[in-house]
Amino acid sequence: MGSKNKLKRFKENISFKNVIQPTREELIDNDFEYKGKWGELFFNNNNPIVIELGCGKGEYSVELAKLYPEINFIGIDIKGARFWRGAKIATDNEIANVAFVRSQIELVDKIFSRNEISEIWITFPDPQIKFKREKHRLINLNFIECYSKILVTNGIINLKTDSEFLHGYMLGLIKSTDFLELIYSNHNIYNNTGAPKNAVSIQTFYESKFLKLGKPITFVNFRVTK
Repeated sequence: MGSKNKLKRFKENISFKNVIQPTREELIDNDFEYKGKWGELFFNNNNPIVIELGCGKGEYSVELAKLYPEINFIGIDIKGARFWRGAKIATDNEIANVAFVRSQIELVDKIFSRNEISEIWITFPDPQIKFKREKHRLINLNFIECYSKILVTNGIINLKTDSEFLHGYMLGLIKSTDFLELIYSNHNIYNNTGAPKNAVSIQTFYESKFLKLGKPITFVNFRVTK
């Protein structure tokens, strides 16, 4: 993407009512006005809130919002020029139950309060296969501990990926901890009639490309019981 295009998207993001761009200082200093008050101040309802971490172009968050109008959805990514697309689609189509936040994922517990989130989606994250990159995997134990701070008790985390490695890594974490409870797991959800609707009825841009190449898509979801 050219620099002119990025600048145009950054400028347009500022004008979108569904895009929130807190500074790092705001989040770290606990000066973020929406923390603990997303339902009250932004969505103007008490509906459950579901977040997508590393939302990319934002298409999964938007499609989930269309499927479940009784739930609020928030996509989070540091790259605003990417989720511009989802924000624009939501704006143009007046989809009021979806928002986007430009932030680093490791600050997610500064964006939301304890028990504010009912469910988390992580779709096609970088698997960070090298051992020394484990700390950057969005599903490593440190990240999950962070997510547990904002999830309701028995809140759900969904991982959808084309990486068998990441799928297996997640299953290993679930088995090795006493506060993660497996709900569903499959190595090829499009060849399984029992796959959850929200896992197979929406496809990201890259997911559709993987499927055309015959690459299986894996899915696992689990409860965080603490």
